[in-house]
Amino acid sequence: MTVVRQTAAETAAATGRRRASFHPLTVDEVRRLTDDAIEVTFGVPAELAGQFDYLPGQYVALRTTLPDESGEPKEIRRSYSICAEPRTFADGSSEIRVAIKKDLGGLFSTWANAELKAGDVLDVMSPMGAFVSKHGRDGKEQNLMNSMNHPEAMASELAGEPGSFVAIAAGSGITPVIAIARTLLAAHPETRFDLVYANKAAMDVMFLEELADLKDKYPARLALHHVLSREQRIAPLLSGRIDAEKLQALLGTAIHADDVDEWFLCGPFELVQLCRDTLAERGVNPDHVRFELFTTGKPDRPEGNAGRPVIVDESQATYKITFKLDGLQGEVASPTHARESILNAALRVRPDVPFACAGGVCGTCRAKVVTGAVTMDENYALEQDELDKGYVLTCQSHPTTPEVTVDFDV
Repeated sequence: MTVVRQTAAETAAATGRRRASFHPLTVDEVRRLTDDAIEVTFGVPAELAGQFDYLPGQYVALRTTLPDESGEPKEIRRSYSICAEPRTFADGSSEIRVAIKKDLGGLFSTWANAELKAGDVLDVMSPMGAFVSKHGRDGKEQNLMNSMNHPEAMASELAGEPGSFVAIAAGSGITPVIAIARTLLAAHPETRFDLVYANKAAMDVMFLEELADLKDKYPARLALHHVLSREQRIAPLLSGRIDAEKLQALLGTAIHADDVDEWFLCGPFELVQLCRDTLAERGVNPDHVRFELFTTGKPDRPEGNAGRPVIVDESQATYKITFKLDGLQGEVASPTHARESILNAALRVRPDVPFACAGGVCGTCRAKVVTGAVTMDENYALEQDELDKGYVLTCQSHPTTPEVTVDFDV
């Protein structure tokens, strides 16, 4: 079985973009999933279809302006995973579907769930992210799902080798996983997919009908396990919160854990880290584990808004930060005492520097260190091969040398 690893940079290259950029898209439909979650469909016109090609598992950032607590307009950015497999229509247009779950105190998600409607226009960033399958075929350096935007090319792709996949998701973590599952199950008639989906109660399950339909379509190849923490199920194993003991029991009984080609983990930090640690203890190769966090578990982290204000005093020591973006070079001085991130500094002189979560989770602000050195606080987005090549998350990176140069274009 050939497994091809593909970094976020190679993913971007595969979709024909150097970096993501925002485009205004119209909301075609808003569909209620649960009491606190919606699915939003954006129409992508034919002239922008190439900017919104994507792989199942990737995400987009949404941008709008909303009043803050004081009533002042404030730019808000939030990242949401795409919840449907790629499709292109006869006229060349396409669509992007995302699920937005209302977060306690979340300004954007609360507004979207209450007020967003068909006909509204939001700025949508072209898709990014490395939470995609690296399952290759026939030793070729390609991702099986690269051609999913082109149905006519799929027939030749389906001849690849079958695979065995396991996903563990919680809450809105199902969003990218359902797109990945649909795609992989359709890609080969012998592929098997095990899905453990944790929620508080049945009423909280997103895409409940869609998951049931998928199970009906692939009854022998899709194993679906709903784990409810606040409702009693017939099987004790599927009741209660997933802790270390329950996870070990699931891996030992309900899940086909042997000879798994890829693992997909998506949800809050605590669950994802528990799964990663448990799989490592069981000897699973980390190269076969894909994970994505929807929260870091650190509420004090920024949430994708503009950087904090920093006043530069020319009489004090500063770092010189140089950055390249869209072929243009920018420079900014950052006070050494401010411990300002490279992203925050760059945003002060160029507001179109790419970012979304600003918390080290999504990877939108990724850049390569060309000269100088930095230290990175958190990293939940970059893989080891990207780190080895000098890539950093600029939202988490701070200079440690007097001069630093980063490149967003490579």
